[in-house]
Amino acid sequence: MTKNLKASDAPGKPKLEYPFEAPPERGHTLEVAPGVHWIRMPLPYALDHINLWAIDEGHGWALVDTGVRNEETATVWRELFSNARDERPLTRVFVTHMHPDHVGMAGWLTRKFGLRLWMSRLEYLTCRVMVSDSGREAPPEALDFYRRAGWPEAAVESYRARFGNFGNHIHPLPDSYRRLVDGEELRIGAHLWRVVVGNGHSPEHACLYCPDLKVLISGDQVLPRISSNVSVHPTEPDANPMADWYASLDKLKREVPDDVLVLPSHNECFRGLHARLDYLTAVQNHAMTCLKEALIEPRRAVDVFGALFGRPIGETNVPLLGMATGESLACLNYLRHQGAIEMNIGDDGVAWYKLSGRK
Repeated sequence: MTKNLKASDAPGKPKLEYPFEAPPERGHTLEVAPGVHWIRMPLPYALDHINLWAIDEGHGWALVDTGVRNEETATVWRELFSNARDERPLTRVFVTHMHPDHVGMAGWLTRKFGLRLWMSRLEYLTCRVMVSDSGREAPPEALDFYRRAGWPEAAVESYRARFGNFGNHIHPLPDSYRRLVDGEELRIGAHLWRVVVGNGHSPEHACLYCPDLKVLISGDQVLPRISSNVSVHPTEPDANPMADWYASLDKLKREVPDDVLVLPSHNECFRGLHARLDYLTAVQNHAMTCLKEALIEPRRAVDVFGALFGRPIGETNVPLLGMATGESLACLNYLRHQGAIEMNIGDDGVAWYKLSGRK
């Protein structure tokens, strides 16, 4: 969820540098660094695009991220292959993390070209587990999770009907992959790239940093205009992903210099990494302050959307409601782990949160 805080209260946005006037046209690429090309794919969501990256390996192209599984994405891939100035194939597919807009076409591409999939272990295995939910009934634990957060029964029933759709947006993954490990150096094309793993937005998100080119392929770990969703899910209701997110922002600032060109998965390429990381941290800190102020009185997870996001979230848009609920719970769990707030379960099974020590 993007934090939409009051302008008078929110931290001032840093001035980032956007070196390219426009993204590449559909079915074409744009070179953003020597041997590194930008591809933009459409998405059927409110966030209507994803950026992919092709790295010249001499005998072909290494690809980072793939787009969501649907016919329009496949059509754009065919346009790219048709418009290519040379006939060099893809050499391997890297995936930053398991979300469908990143991994959706990986199985299709690896089978089409006979390629290896490169992905971190937790992202690969978690994706395989979630895809296996296709065709299953929603488990009682998941329905109780959303009832406990304060969802009305109509929203719970909508979730039940939609359960298992994750796999519909992803081509089946190959049964073998090459694991990406935090800190390892890989030769991709003419240069070494270092894997920098972050957590919070997804289980084991892999960024790729090239010191020679001064380029960071950041995936969803840092975006220039929006903030990435950090959520608690029914499979691990007591998780603390917001602590992981804070730690990942600090880690990127320590391990990647400020002078890189950042290649994010959404919005535009930019410079100003450290200022953006500082801003994301400050905005999250401000959201936590607003949340604690709201918890002077007991509230449910669905009651704190205004404090966190600056706007209400409708009950009929269940996908958005799910993201908002997941991030609200991530913030609430973070404060619970700090001992700043308490949770009590009512007789109806709904969780109520309040500042510690408040009656």
